[in-house]
Amino acid sequence: MAVVELTDASFESTVADNDLVLIDFWAPWCGPCRGFAPVYEKIAARHPDVVFAKVNTEEQQALANQFQIRSIPTVMVIRQQVILLSQPGVMPEGALEDIIAKAQELDMDAVRAEIADTEQVPA
Repeated sequence: MAVVELTDASFESTVADNDLVLIDFWAPWCGPCRGFAPVYEKIAARHPDVVFAKVNTEEQQALANQFQIRSIPTVMVIRQQVILLSQPGVMPEGALEDIIAKAQELDMDAVRAEIADTEQVPA
């Protein structure tokens, strides 16, 4: 699957309609972002079952603000509408492959239960 551009209009449906979504927050003026793009696209070609998306932080400032993106590139991993990772900085190919594998292996029911436990306020 090709890398898709996300906007305010397409973000919610993309995350809701897909099991695993990786998002690269980037900007055209960012040298490290441009250097990371070929790696991201190469990995995307290997994983047709995963949605690889990009958010141009210059054009989609509301999305960048919503997710408190302060450094680019930042890769975000969302599985079943749960943010599993938000990692700033360029990642080598092997690290990105490891992140995908670990995200796919997770028991999402256990993840949701853990989130629910941490969100409960003691009485």
